[in-house]
Amino acid sequence: MADVRPYYEMRHIVGFEETNLVGNVYYVNYVRWQGRCREMFLLDMAPEVLDDIRDDLKLFTISVGCEFFAEITAFDRLSIRMRLEELTQSQIVFTFDYLRLHEGTEHLVARGRQRVACMRGPNGDTRPTRVPEGLRAALEPYATRVPATAPMSGG
Repeated sequence: MADVRPYYEMRHIVGFEETNLVGNVYYVNYVRWQGRCREMFLLDMAPEVLDDIRDDLKLFTISVGCEFFAEITAFDRLSIRMRLEELTQSQIVFTFDYLRLHEGTEHLVARGRQRVACMRGPNGDTRPTRVPEGLRAALEPYATRVPATAPMSGG
């Protein structure tokens, strides 16, 4: 069965400045792209949250990671696809699939994950706060869906 889960997508073309001396993409760029994808999601899908961020909401990245499956180089076309994995009262876990797009095909080159905490208050005295309702609503369509298991048959 094909994966039909929705995702938020950001397209990107790799530039020379994102590669190392060997010619492949330097690992830190995958993390940068996660942040950029998250920012574009807010701009496109939850712009009211940006006003909240300008006020005193802070989105702290608690953890970030990435697994690499294949190398990518300058001028590769990418699709970075973000999904919601987990949503608690004050934290959000995102997953990111990095796909190289070439002549109508997609090849998974990396998979990332990050945990974000919502905080409020002045610097030095920030405290956890609930994920804003507008952000919760914007994230809902991108939640990872786990299919229900078939009931066990008796016998």
